[in-house]
Amino acid sequence: MALAPAAVSTGLAAFLADLDRPTPYLVLDPEVIAARYVTLTAAFPGARVLYAVKACPEPEVLRTLVALGAGFDVASLPEIRLCLDAGADPATLCLGNPVRAPATTAAAHAAGIRRFVTDSREDLADLARHAPGASVLVRVLVSDAGSATRFFGKFGALPGEAVALLRRAGSAGLHAAGVTFHAGSQQVRPAAYVRAVRTALRVAAAAGLRRPVLDIGGGLPVPYRSTVRAPAEFGRAVADAVAEAVGAGVVEGVELVLEPGRALVAEAGVLRTRVLRVSRRPGVDHRRWVYLDAGRYQGLAETEGEAIDYPLRVPGRSGPCGPVVLAGPTCDGDDVLYRRTPCALPLTLGAGDHLDLLCAGAYTASYASVGFNGFPPLSVHVI
Repeated sequence: MALAPAAVSTGLAAFLADLDRPTPYLVLDPEVIAARYVTLTAAFPGARVLYAVKACPEPEVLRTLVALGAGFDVASLPEIRLCLDAGADPATLCLGNPVRAPATTAAAHAAGIRRFVTDSREDLADLARHAPGASVLVRVLVSDAGSATRFFGKFGALPGEAVALLRRAGSAGLHAAGVTFHAGSQQVRPAAYVRAVRTALRVAAAAGLRRPVLDIGGGLPVPYRSTVRAPAEFGRAVADAVAEAVGAGVVEGVELVLEPGRALVAEAGVLRTRVLRVSRRPGVDHRRWVYLDAGRYQGLAETEGEAIDYPLRVPGRSGPCGPVVLAGPTCDGDDVLYRRTPCALPLTLGAGDHLDLLCAGAYTASYASVGFNGFPPLSVHVI
């Protein structure tokens, strides 16, 4: 079964019916987030869900997920504070960023955080000193081929080094709880998780862990302009890989954890923009250039490399369409959203028209600059 690009929810449609609200802005529907949470927990039965706060740290989003029983993958002290203010139990938080200052580790530990991710000997030494007795997951370097945004190389220890780190943890006064990995953002291949699970569990076994925590990270895909595999397919692939390892005696069992961000919040948001200008560029490009009041620096950072191709909608315009280049409002030459990705918009499109980017709940407001070129941060509304 595949997931097709989603329609806008009834709540979002009602909010967007008001055409007089100043743009650009992001609007979020918590009911969609709740529905996606139910879908994911059904796809990964028995797994602990830690929401990746960086995807969309809006307080109402966090409160919605606290009420549903989610935990949280946090990367910094401000994210920890946001979760605690939303009512989260610190025991449900995992500090998953393995690059942090010793003071951050100490403050997180003082706040009640007891689970940390590490991938280096240097960080393990800091954990031993500033978070004594904490549980640690070692991040294993795995292939992220098939993902839209690749992480390979920045984080994660090679399997041999990961085994050494797990063995060192106990002698350093820490609890070696298990292993984690990230198969890349917008990962469309279930097989990528199968290979990663096999690698991670071999690491756990080599370190003597018989019932490790197995944190498969995030990266589950969202249907933007094309269909993707449903979460249940990824869940079955992971379950089969775990069962294979248990059957072969590699481990006796696992405590499964996943860290969805995009998969929970992307379809809950619409980023509404307004067209500033439609220009012809004789001798430069045969297509129309459409300039919006939001671009790379106002929440659309994931269009870098045209990695994420948001579905587009033009309220109130219909009729024949033609190809366009889509660009943002700043004077930065990199502020072009789609030059290679095919985009066709109504031939009647003009300055002042609205243009909506759908499935924009993830990595938009949290990526927006605080004032590049004088443009303010992206406004956020929660219905």
